[in-house]
Amino acid sequence: MKRFRRHGQESQRERLKQELFQFNKTVEHGFPHQPSALGYSPSLQLLAIGTRSGAIKLYGAPGVEFMGLHDENAAVTQVHFLPQQVELVTLLDDNSLHMWTLKAHTGLSELLEIGRFTLTGPPGAPPSVTRVTAVLAHSSGELLLLGTEGGHVFIVEVPGFRELEERNISLDQVASSVPDNYTCRRNLEHVEALQENPVNPSQVVIGYGRGLMVVWDLKKQRAIQHIPGTQQLESVWWTEDGGYLLSSHNDGSYCRWTMGSKDVDEEDVKSDIPYGHFPCKAISKIVQLSTEEGPPFLLFSGGMPRASYGDRHCITVIHGKTHVALDFTSRIIDFFAIRGGPQHTGDPSALVVLVEEELVVIDLQTEGWPVIQTPYLVPLHSSAITCSHHVSAIPLKLWERVLAAGNMQSTHYSKKPWPITGGQNLGPDPPQRDLLLTGHEDGTVRFWDASGVCLYPSYKLSTAGVFHTDADPNDNMNQGTEGEWPPFRKVGCFDPYSDDPRLGVQKIHLCKYSGYLTVAGTAGQILVLELNDEAAEQTVEAKVVDLLQGQEGFRWKGHTQLDVREEPVLFPPGFQPFALVQCQPPAVVTALTLHSEWKLVAFGTSHGFGLYDYQQKNNVLIKCTLNPSDQLAMEGPLSRVKSIKKSLRQSFRRIRRSRVSLRKHHVNNAAKLQDANARLEAELAEMEIAPVQRKIEARSSDDSFTGLVRTIYFADTFLADSSHNTPSLWAGTNGGCVFAYMLRLPAAERRADEPVTAQPAKEIQLMHRAPVVGILVLDGHGAPLPEPLEVAHDLARSPDMQGSHHLVVISEEQFKVFGLPKVSAKTKLKLTAMDGSRVRRVGVAWFGSSRSEDYGESGLVVLTNQGDVHVVSLPTVKMQVHYPCVRREDVSGIASCVFTKHGQGFYLISPSEFERFSLSARCLVEPRCLVEAPTDSSTQRGSLLDGASSAHRITKQESEDAEVLQEIQKSLEGDHTSFLENNVKNAVA
Repeated sequence: MKRFRRHGQESQRERLKQELFQFNKTVEHGFPHQPSALGYSPSLQLLAIGTRSGAIKLYGAPGVEFMGLHDENAAVTQVHFLPQQVELVTLLDDNSLHMWTLKAHTGLSELLEIGRFTLTGPPGAPPSVTRVTAVLAHSSGELLLLGTEGGHVFIVEVPGFRELEERNISLDQVASSVPDNYTCRRNLEHVEALQENPVNPSQVVIGYGRGLMVVWDLKKQRAIQHIPGTQQLESVWWTEDGGYLLSSHNDGSYCRWTMGSKDVDEEDVKSDIPYGHFPCKAISKIVQLSTEEGPPFLLFSGGMPRASYGDRHCITVIHGKTHVALDFTSRIIDFFAIRGGPQHTGDPSALVVLVEEELVVIDLQTEGWPVIQTPYLVPLHSSAITCSHHVSAIPLKLWERVLAAGNMQSTHYSKKPWPITGGQNLGPDPPQRDLLLTGHEDGTVRFWDASGVCLYPSYKLSTAGVFHTDADPNDNMNQGTEGEWPPFRKVGCFDPYSDDPRLGVQKIHLCKYSGYLTVAGTAGQILVLELNDEAAEQTVEAKVVDLLQGQEGFRWKGHTQLDVREEPVLFPPGFQPFALVQCQPPAVVTALTLHSEWKLVAFGTSHGFGLYDYQQKNNVLIKCTLNPSDQLAMEGPLSRVKSIKKSLRQSFRRIRRSRVSLRKHHVNNAAKLQDANARLEAELAEMEIAPVQRKIEARSSDDSFTGLVRTIYFADTFLADSSHNTPSLWAGTNGGCVFAYMLRLPAAERRADEPVTAQPAKEIQLMHRAPVVGILVLDGHGAPLPEPLEVAHDLARSPDMQGSHHLVVISEEQFKVFGLPKVSAKTKLKLTAMDGSRVRRVGVAWFGSSRSEDYGESGLVVLTNQGDVHVVSLPTVKMQVHYPCVRREDVSGIASCVFTKHGQGFYLISPSEFERFSLSARCLVEPRCLVEAPTDSSTQRGSLLDGASSAHRITKQESEDAEVLQEIQKSLEGDHTSFLENNVKNAVA
């Protein structure tokens, strides 16, 4: 009976776990790392980006996102949508072609790979014969033209990837038709470009590397015109009326050729070098777009004077007398233009440019051609990300004030709506307003709307204005000099260069109820800021905190502190600094927290921790935690190389000592060796009994950085006795030590005059000296204490002050629960050094049930250095679930992880992308979208496949019918029921 009841409890617990916990990687925020290809479908209004890692990402209207990953670990070199269809083709640098489709399933679309193909040449032919260099997706939607390195053009039927050998265009066929007087007829080189005649789908132009362009009739299967260019060809563009061909070349020139039935004479065509007379770089792509009234738009990339501006990444836009060279901060991958009218037939409305580090969209219909703010693909890494902080459930008033401050910073953006609008976003509205704050190397803090699928920029705070830096605040990189040639204009926000690395933001804490923010940096600076809706001019005075407390024998070898501006500084609306704490030595701030109800900020470095009263602007507490033998803590980041050398020396010495002692042990103490083996067997047996509990590795007390403060925490709890609760401050160090201080706060009416005091109350030294990465106090019900002001805003119940409180200390190796106020050990959950696991990140989350709105549990969310995510119950500290999340080799991804209060998390999968994941069965943010095929998808189909090849045509319907016939054949041979079930399922779907 007992066994049955226990089994019933276990199964009930398993069901509850399924209601509470569910691991999903939901969406990737930011800009794809190392983009390598760009595609666009005017009919679907979808943008596609391929990357060097083999990922393919599709974007439409905000919230419409899809992602696919090729099995091959190869870069995507080209992306082409099939006209008027929901399919696209990708070309990888391993020469494989892949077909993808957006397939609707249960009312939502998903991106699926449906075929792959590699050209195979004649036996014994060199690889260059089939190495694809150019791809044309024909407007019929049935053909792909594949130009190769060997000069051949292969014609392939889609979606079946069937090569139509009788229609291939061989190099010999083309060469035999070239006029004898063409100088390069013996060596045409590779196929550089393939373009279709916009008004006659049966004609395509084949552009060869040496410059020759041949107009080929697909129906008649012969050349009908030769354009004898002799400069190295880069790209070809056929104007929309079919009357002209533009070609761009590697000497920075472009030519306009008149199309007709006769061959063009090169002497009659004048080449134009926009930025000559000196040698220029290649024009890699050229586009001309007509307008309903007025001159056309001419757009091209490259062409800059080689000697003077060879390092610039430019796209030139010429429209009538307006001529601008858009100057980007990273290499241009590709670009395209969007037309703004119905059926995409109006004037060009936007220029979309993919560069290596961002996507930039230019409004071509507004005077001055301003940039349109992107709702997604924003470069999170415009300055390198140094830390993150997530705040859930932002109150509406604070949300509106932050957005208003951000809108004032965005006046230079175009007012036009986002031009890429494909698909339907079917996801529900976000249940709450969330902010993700990222700290950056240049001293900025960026606020992102993290409520939904799109991580949208809301506001940017810069802390550099408080300090003297090398940058001149009067510099404006966006304004070119009057009359400058080329007429450069800086565009894009990616700027990887920091004026001063000491500005780097290391810790952030925002109180969503009071609007107070604290930001700590690399050079020991801690700023306290408040939200102000008006601009204000004020001086920020620094309060110096000497964490060494005058100890002798220490000399800081790291960077100097930042110099604070003595004169008043004009701060724009938004978060404005009013208090500054400067730590001495100016080491990196490693721990930070703010208590807005008590008006206190606590901070820690590798030398100690302090408490600052930002209402009275006074230091309350300074505690040095530096170990006298720890010289490494005095060297700072600039002496890291010395530190590595020293630690390597220490490691080799330890190995040498252990070998010597082991040799003596073997020679002189055989009996002791047997005892050691016996103890080892006993320990192994103990581990087999409790495999979840893991063994802890003892650490030496003279390890480096033992005084580094890893975590700091405020709590209103019981420290002196069990009947009087008191405000307290807790700090945990790298050496496994926890310090607790009782705080005395004056009454509210005397708070501005009487000082806050702190006195030491408790000190805990963990036996194994593992670094303390988290501290938490639980109330009498075992629930975590609410955030400051949370109860006052009626958003949390008051903590239970009747029962006994518990202190949870999370070290890298174990979770330990103590009773308060006596600090007596209650229970613990051990992690072991056997598989190298260490706690790297920890947070507290509320897991609401997916079936009951009223039920939920609090738990600890933990990320280890193995990349696993665990959920640990409170207050029992039992392991609930664990999932692999981050690759164990991805050290920066693990270090960047931040947890939310509702069971989600973010970590960097590249310098420019956050992966979002969820551990909660209720709280899930993921794309839910639908893309439907254009209604006119059947036009022009079959026009080029009449005649001899018609017997080989495989339409989509026929391929689907073939699959059904295949299933029927299988069912006749095997189980009839499975076939009927599948058909019923398909009919229902």
